[in-house]
Amino acid sequence: MHDSLKKPLIFLIAGARPNFMKLAPIVREIKRRHQTKSLFDYRIIHTGQHYDRKMSAVFFEELGIPNPDYDLEVGSASHAVQTAMIMTRFETVCEKERPDLVLVVGDVNSTLACSIVAKKLNIKVAHVEAGLRSGDRTMPEEINRLVTDTLSDYFFVTEQSGVDNLIKEGRPEESIYFVGHVMIDTLFYQIEQLKNIGQQALSTSKLKERYPEYGVVTLHRPSNVDDKKTLTDIMDALSEVGKQLPLIFPVHPRTQANLDKFKIDLPQSIIRTEPLPYMEFLNLFKDAKMVLTDSGGIQEETTALGIPCLTLRENTERPITILEGTNVLVGCSKHKIIETATKYLNEPPQKGTRPVLWDGRASERIVEVLASKMFSKTTSLPAADV
Repeated sequence: MHDSLKKPLIFLIAGARPNFMKLAPIVREIKRRHQTKSLFDYRIIHTGQHYDRKMSAVFFEELGIPNPDYDLEVGSASHAVQTAMIMTRFETVCEKERPDLVLVVGDVNSTLACSIVAKKLNIKVAHVEAGLRSGDRTMPEEINRLVTDTLSDYFFVTEQSGVDNLIKEGRPEESIYFVGHVMIDTLFYQIEQLKNIGQQALSTSKLKERYPEYGVVTLHRPSNVDDKKTLTDIMDALSEVGKQLPLIFPVHPRTQANLDKFKIDLPQSIIRTEPLPYMEFLNLFKDAKMVLTDSGGIQEETTALGIPCLTLRENTERPITILEGTNVLVGCSKHKIIETATKYLNEPPQKGTRPVLWDGRASERIVEVLASKMFSKTTSLPAADV
């Protein structure tokens, strides 16, 4: 492994913008602790799974983290081709640097691919957002989650269901750490950063001035946007909801391509925008009256902020957002979407509670565990204040 005379080395893996947003608080916490005691070295690895022209130096500056140390520049491809390309390119970096630990986040192909490479090289793996399960194995993300958790050595869990799932699957309890959610760390951090940005500098502020009350829509899952009838039913439902509340819809490229392909027009009650950078999107959805989405992460962010969320899916791997939060599953039924949205607009639901440990300090707990595992028991650790 890594030279024992040197500090332990961790690889932090990201394949797309949301991954970097989950890694960011961990990187900031490592850097914070370096001010009192140098814990370990780290490298940020961008697999390039999703090329994003908006992922500029400003993006990393906003997150408070440095640019990636490596960009594998894999790009888009089929699941098999993309996973294979990530594996071969990541293996080269691992053999060059010989890290002591590979930390992966979430459930994308990069999560799976880098976990496999690490274990084949006898490198330990830590999985952030471990244990989440939708029960739907037709979702590629579910397969990625299952396989990654089979290979991982340390499991960092966001909610109790994750702990329960991992124990049920035979993972050792002593390796499971209920730490909270790094995405909520980022959410709170970025809300503070918004205060330093003049509202006039944000294009979404103009939308908020024009529409004092509004809802926000995101839609991108293949099961929702690739089938003409499903997409038509969802858009018909959103059109009806839009008559009661203007809906602002940053349209994902895949969704736009299918709207064009199926010749589905958006009514005036749905305000279309281009895909938004995170700070613009956060400025928009944090003040929304309601969010309608098929995203996983937005279910969590709306729960943390107490915003009613209608999830356009039949299942969720984040049940805490329903049990305690503000989320409700409505599927893609036109009738149910309209009925639930109308009910919420006429009789706003009670505010959900913020789940336990969703306090903006998950990264502190994660780094504390990593430090304890990568240093000898006699090594004194900087206090985490957790």
